Amino acid sequence: MDFETLKSDIKKVTFEAVREDSVDYFEAVLVKKDLAELTSRLNKWFGSPAVPSDKPVPPQAQAVISEFGDIMVGQTLYFWSQGSNAIFAMLWPWGDKDRITLKMGQVVITA
Repeated sequence: MDFETLKSDIKKVTFEAVREDSVDYFEAVLVKKDLAELTSRLNKWFGSPAVPSDKPVPPQAQAVISEFGDIMVGQTLYFWSQGSNAIFAMLWPWGDKDRITLKMGQVVITA
């Protein structure tokens, strides 16, 4: 999976604010009405989310996302890895129930 191509596709979604857009990381806020379009694009790239799931978060995914914030109840995690490369997307709903933060990044996994 190519992070830059993924990011270009995700940026077609309407965001209320972009907090960071760098080579290996993208963070933005969207409103609930645009969530269906975002999740459709994420599902196309990642398949089903790793969380919520009936399985625990894979240790490799937990190690990657811990530096960006853990996944809690009510949040969603998409995760892909191949070799030492990993790409994730986390959706964090706000307390106002109308906004969601997307945190998406690419990291190199070290042993």
